[in-house]
Amino acid sequence: MRVTVLVPGVLRQHAGGAREVELDLPAAGATLAAALDVVAARHPALERRLRDERGALRRYVNLFVDGEECRRLAGADTTLRDGAEIQVIPSIAGG
Repeated sequence: MRVTVLVPGVLRQHAGGAREVELDLPAAGATLAAALDVVAARHPALERRLRDERGALRRYVNLFVDGEECRRLAGADTTLRDGAEIQVIPSIAGG
């Protein structure tokens, strides 16, 4: 099964400059965590900006699966469909 990760401009340097990263996952029923494992293998610097050293999603990065914020679904255990789109949106802070 294939999914697409949309990489924001601020993180593209960690994905070889790519706007999108296509991932082939082993089977139907794959999860967001499995997709991030593939990202870790291909682009470790990008994955370090998405998950902490324990593998938990970083709280200042929002991951949307097919337009739904993953924390409102099942977090890293969110099931992906074939053709799913994962959008990475870093939080913006300031005053």
